[in-house]
Amino acid sequence: MMVAVVLITAVIALAFSFTNGMNDAANCIASVVATKALPPKLAVFWAAFWIFMALFIFDTTVAATMGKGIVDENCIDVYVILAALLGSVLYIFFCTKMGLPVSASHALVGGLIGPVWFVYGGQYLITSGIFKIVAFIFISPLIGMFMGFMLNCLIMFIFQKVNVKKVDKSFRRLQLVSSAAFSLGFGGNDGQKTMGVIAILFATAFASNPDNPVLQFLYGNGATAAQAAGFTGFYVPMWLKITCYGLIALGTVTGGWSVIRTLSEGLSKLFPTQGFCAEASGAITLIMTAVLGIPVSTTHTITGSIIGTGLTRGVKSVKWITAKNIVWAWILTIPAVIVVSGVIYLIMVHWFGCPVKTL
Repeated sequence: MMVAVVLITAVIALAFSFTNGMNDAANCIASVVATKALPPKLAVFWAAFWIFMALFIFDTTVAATMGKGIVDENCIDVYVILAALLGSVLYIFFCTKMGLPVSASHALVGGLIGPVWFVYGGQYLITSGIFKIVAFIFISPLIGMFMGFMLNCLIMFIFQKVNVKKVDKSFRRLQLVSSAAFSLGFGGNDGQKTMGVIAILFATAFASNPDNPVLQFLYGNGATAAQAAGFTGFYVPMWLKITCYGLIALGTVTGGWSVIRTLSEGLSKLFPTQGFCAEASGAITLIMTAVLGIPVSTTHTITGSIIGTGLTRGVKSVKWITAKNIVWAWILTIPAVIVVSGVIYLIMVHWFGCPVKTL
């Protein structure tokens, strides 16, 4: 019975990865769509390809943070993760329908905190890891904003005497490169978040049921072989990496079109040079944090970058009402999902009799 619940939870986690791609598709293609560098349908396939390519470039540092850097792993069992995923999926689905570009990664962070905090207490939260993630709610968009503004100013200075149409034509082509780089960073960051949760789910289940053939096939055989080869890091099976990257790419192809419209049209009118600057600055931020193992929000990063490029035309060029609504969605995400997932876990424990681990 427990193994069946583990498998169902893993499937829900994979569904979360798909919805993550749907909501965050806007982050990868908002600029190229806004500047008409690519038509929307071709843009999502372009982004999806480079998201999947991140599989072959990045290590699983972000996955390790998600799996072991937010709550005490001794508290984690299948029911904690199930509640975390249900709370996150419900919140993201609601926000996608509302056209709000929220952070799927922060929803998942809040989802993990809620059950542990509500039942085990705050002493089982890893405050250093949570503080780092919360800090980057503000740091990543500020980095994107600063870099987007400075890069755009530099390009404006270099090409100030060049014909505007020639500049636009050149940077419309260069946007293919910047969009690909941003999609790689997106894959290296968001593509790993769900796989970290699923990996710790299988590791916990296998530790308590080492003789189960299903868990041996999905996790145990590979983990044992990795240990025998001298691997001491956070183990993620290759099939899980391929599946998670594939599903987030598929979700990107499906696309959350209301969110794409919010970012491509709702913040600031973009020209090809500004689209390039927004994507390039966002890509640098995402790749840097993926290498460092910091699960940042691609939504926050690209939003800050778009605002930064818009500011080169003056404060009034940014639609601050839209920006305000987005920022409020950022601030509320983790607390809202903490409550939703925590309540779901309490219901599971008190109404459905799900067991609580004795620590």
